[in-house]
Amino acid sequence: MRIIALKTLRDYWEQHPAARQPLQAWHEDARHAIWESPAAIKAVYRNASIVANNRVVFNIKGNDYRLIVAINYRFGIGYIRFVGSHAEYDKVDAATV
Repeated sequence: MRIIALKTLRDYWEQHPAARQPLQAWHEDARHAIWESPAAIKAVYRNASIVANNRVVFNIKGNDYRLIVAINYRFGIGYIRFVGSHAEYDKVDAATV
């Protein structure tokens, strides 16, 4: 999976050092993944939420952080759309962000 906007993750973990290792681990997993469907993601990340517009919400670091990724399954690309705390996530619409 090609992940677009690693800079978004990097910017976040630079301001929130506790998020660095879990976000780097997610990125490394995703970079090597072959996600051809939502079911492929759920097979690895059982707590991931599949939402509208090909968005997937990942729980990071025991649900301390949320990561929203728009997935283009056909081309194997994940676009980072949002990363933030659980409280920040509650203020966005995962399907449209």
